[in-house]
Amino acid sequence: MSESHLQWMLDCGIVAVVRSPDPAGLVDVIAALAEGGVSIAEVTFTVPNAIDVLRQTRQQLGNRVLLGAGTILDSETARAAILAGAEYLVTPTLNLEVIRLCKRYGKLVLPGALTPTEILTAWEAGADIVKVFPAEVVGPAFFKALRGPLPQVRLMPTGGVDLKTAAEFLHAGACCLGIGSQLVDPHAVAQRDFAKIRELARQFVTIVQQTRAARNGAAH
Repeated sequence: MSESHLQWMLDCGIVAVVRSPDPAGLVDVIAALAEGGVSIAEVTFTVPNAIDVLRQTRQQLGNRVLLGAGTILDSETARAAILAGAEYLVTPTLNLEVIRLCKRYGKLVLPGALTPTEILTAWEAGADIVKVFPAEVVGPAFFKALRGPLPQVRLMPTGGVDLKTAAEFLHAGACCLGIGSQLVDPHAVAQRDFAKIRELARQFVTIVQQTRAARNGAAH
């Protein structure tokens, strides 16, 4: 399944990072994201009772979303997340044990890395996509520079991706975008303003589609 899940992720182009101090209503937040066109959601383990959120989302939304777990720091948490229904795991740092565990269970893994050495190490260890974090520190120029020596590595910026920078990261070679509070707006989550979340999702989806169409046009 992981190959079709990877294609889903690449086609969508956006991984919504769902982070909140209150787990209540997060299933509805994830549903609103999907209605807006962002069908890939990463529930971070900084969310209280993240395991329950994963289970509830899997039960209520089924295959409408590609559900993942983030802020995975060790293989114990990774296994618990997979058992709760996560189809992919995202880490803030490079942890080779977590990558091995995901490969063992046929799940996608998006390890966090920052330096060229970490990025290549993650890729060689079996990363499906390497999450460059914190991307706001290095910016789109860093992605463009890496495309020279490492064109084979799929990179996803996380941190600093907003409505202004999204297209820049895609033009610089990002295969998809990890977007947190700029998409999963904390105020909208707290107020249960699902219309706002749907609208933000639509705006980001439009940027991805238009940027890709422009790049494909330029390629021809």
